[in-house]
Amino acid sequence: MSTGISRRYFLGTALAALGSSAMAGAPAVSLRPVARPDGGARRAVQRAPAAEALISQANLSGRVGYAVADARTGQLLESGDATTGLPPASVTKAVTALYALDALGPEHRFGTRLIATGPISGGVLNGDLILAGGGDPTLETDGLASLAANLAKTGLREVRGRLLVWGGAVPFTRAIDETQPEHAGYNPALSGLNLNYNRVHFEWRRANGKYAITMDARSDRYRPDVTMARMRIVDRNVPVYSYKDAGSYDDWTVALGALGTGGARWLPVRKPELYAGEVFATFARSQGIKTGAPQVIDRLPGGTAIVTHASAPLATILRDMLKFSTNLTAEMVGLAASAKRRGAVVALDQSAQDMNAWAAQALGMTGAALRDHSGLSDRSRLSAAAMAQALARAHRAGLLRPLLRTVELRDAQGRPNRNHPLKVAAKTGTLHFVSALAGYVTTPQGADLAFAIFTASDSLRARIDPSQDDSPPGARSWNSRSKQLQQSLIERWGAVYGG
Repeated sequence: MSTGISRRYFLGTALAALGSSAMAGAPAVSLRPVARPDGGARRAVQRAPAAEALISQANLSGRVGYAVADARTGQLLESGDATTGLPPASVTKAVTALYALDALGPEHRFGTRLIATGPISGGVLNGDLILAGGGDPTLETDGLASLAANLAKTGLREVRGRLLVWGGAVPFTRAIDETQPEHAGYNPALSGLNLNYNRVHFEWRRANGKYAITMDARSDRYRPDVTMARMRIVDRNVPVYSYKDAGSYDDWTVALGALGTGGARWLPVRKPELYAGEVFATFARSQGIKTGAPQVIDRLPGGTAIVTHASAPLATILRDMLKFSTNLTAEMVGLAASAKRRGAVVALDQSAQDMNAWAAQALGMTGAALRDHSGLSDRSRLSAAAMAQALARAHRAGLLRPLLRTVELRDAQGRPNRNHPLKVAAKTGTLHFVSALAGYVTTPQGADLAFAIFTASDSLRARIDPSQDDSPPGARSWNSRSKQLQQSLIERWGAVYGG
């Protein structure tokens, strides 16, 4: 997708208003419209419940920070506890999207290469074949199948050397956030060579009193089995899963008491290079190409790229990231942006610091203390005022809103209301006892508002056992009340500032 707006424009024009009077000296708290309403507008204000009343009705323990600004001018219209840093959860991904667009550009593509270290003659490679990752967060099983098919089209039938796999384009990270449950599929390893968002598919079926287990890298078209991730059934009730690094493979166990008659789930992969290498070797063999077992290397030797698989453009990747909230994608595009800006790869914590510094400079996002690019860490902090005003600045470039998904407001029965007069494009963020929403509202009168709402309870989160609690008591109802509050605040703003 091409927006027709260059990165030079993004920084030089759309964000040049950082020092404008509209952004300067905005009130920290304002519970009244900036201008005196007249006529119907005055009546709408009088009917709209006060923000404090809505927060009280939500009955949320913890803190609520909110801010709404005129998206066109940046004028802060209303806020409460808006300068307090709270966990933004996956709202972080909206910042990451802007960071990646600025550094890489919307047309950037990630490449995964097959590199030959020696000559090919008579269908034989007299050297090593390297599967070299380029940091593509979206490489899937079908992509490796395509790589193998295109390799076969070159006439190659045998690799006399080794099959090597390299993921050094990104520093290896065992898990995005080590405080998350080990079996959480949304918390995989990071590498320059990723496959299926670094998740392996575990499926079980019971027949005649016995269980059949599969671990595979399935897609819509293929389901190649893998041995680098293995599962054993253990006679216990808890914990449901356990993990051990067995050197050459991920060693999982599952509790017999939790299996039932059958089911499936995606588990995180901790050895992504071996995972991709094994699946590629399977497809190579299916194409009649002889290779050895994959071996991981730390340094990329010289050679000739003979086949390349390119990702979709970055803008498409970011749209899917914001829609499906994929943590691995956010971390990979953020790391790629930092590497482009620095001219060298950096670790995740340093990359997050780089993004904080960029956001302060380019978006005026003061006080941001983000620990990653996905929002998975609950140690990240961001204020509602900083986020709302950053969104107002970005609104002028027109780069983010087209990538955000439509958030449908609900009717009195809790059902999605497609005919709701307020149109919302936003990013959600959810952790246990953390709920965030930030984005844009367009009113029937044509007003554009930028907003951020962060709710979080540190005391309730402190009671969670991250190794066990997939669904802590009370978390679902707390988050549901938070989402109802978000809609109530948006509807208030539509009435008060809509036109």
